[in-house]
Amino acid sequence: MALTELKLRALKAKPAPGKHTDGDGLYLRITPAGGMYWQWRIRTSNGETVVSYGSYPEVTLAEAREKHMDARRQKRSGINPNEAKKAAKLAAMVSGASNFEAVTREWFATRKDEWAPSYGDKIMRRMEVDLFPYLGRLPIADIDAPTLLAVLRKIESRGAIETAHRALENCGQVFRYGIATGRLRADPSRDLKGALRKPVVKHMAAVTDLDDLAALLRALHGYSGTPVVRAALQLAPMLMLRPGELRFARWEEMNLDVATWTIPPGRMKRQRAGKLHGDPHIVPLPSQAVDLLRDLQPLTGSTGLGLVFRGERDHERAMSENTVNAALRRLGYDTQKEVTGHGFRATARTILDEHLGFDRAVIEAQLAHSVADSLGRAYNRTEFLKQRREMLQAWADYLDRLRSAKNSRPTVQMARDA
Repeated sequence: MALTELKLRALKAKPAPGKHTDGDGLYLRITPAGGMYWQWRIRTSNGETVVSYGSYPEVTLAEAREKHMDARRQKRSGINPNEAKKAAKLAAMVSGASNFEAVTREWFATRKDEWAPSYGDKIMRRMEVDLFPYLGRLPIADIDAPTLLAVLRKIESRGAIETAHRALENCGQVFRYGIATGRLRADPSRDLKGALRKPVVKHMAAVTDLDDLAALLRALHGYSGTPVVRAALQLAPMLMLRPGELRFARWEEMNLDVATWTIPPGRMKRQRAGKLHGDPHIVPLPSQAVDLLRDLQPLTGSTGLGLVFRGERDHERAMSENTVNAALRRLGYDTQKEVTGHGFRATARTILDEHLGFDRAVIEAQLAHSVADSLGRAYNRTEFLKQRREMLQAWADYLDRLRSAKNSRPTVQMARDA
């Protein structure tokens, strides 16, 4: 028998799980939890599927019958009602959100979980500052190559060449998403290949001359600032870490008895998946590093805050990202042209390879770069743990010898024998 409003109210008051038919295939499905849903089961070329019309009482019996009648008409015409519903939803989305800013934010929402938050923030900040003010309200289908280029030229005009290229890359991703979702037919960013000035590759300032490095090491050991900064200055060239990996070090990551520092994956420079699910970066500590950390432990390890390199003004925060570079400037070094905290990695990489002859794969593994064999397969970095321990100890010994040498450099053999 067909359903009535009276019977529906009775079922609402006392749900009876199961299907309650109305007619022409329409039924009300009641779940064990008491949910009441209007449905129709149909057969398609891909098998059986369910067409849903909403829940009772939000959708009344009369409304459900009307929706069911429309769906039956579509089915008789060879149209899958579910596919028609999806197409209508997409059309509504396209008509209501087709300007550049709306499409960009929609694209960003679909991709942001793939990225580290800091990376996603940079992309959206770039859009908000450099692109939305000029393109945001324009229908994305109306943006052509000359219009896009004019906005990118504004970025170029202030000398931000690299930013302009990154903005072009992000715009291309948005336009391709717009094509996929039916907002436009072509990607105007494709026509701008070669239209922007090439960015000048700027490497971090680094010392690679051995005499200059010896003088720098002597300056670092003579630093008269705080013990925390002094330790950071001496560890930076020794451990080959990125400044952020070093300054956010925590005592619970250190096992000084076995001379190992385990950096969690979330603090490494990786894609979001690697930060969330990747392996930690294990740093074998040379004896000199262990001694420096043991000397520092009574000062910052007893506070209960966990930070190895705490800030001087705020002990609950890590030292500033500019602390090491500021100390280098205090020692008389130009951090734009001579040396930076990040540049110590390039120093170690160059000398370990060109002067001391260590295996490049081992060096790259310690730098936490992607390491592959001759066939392009990625190595497991833990395979090099023994080799990296030997290399870092030899490197620390070499730095000591270089710093102590007077008018002569330590030989390669001295470093490899250490």
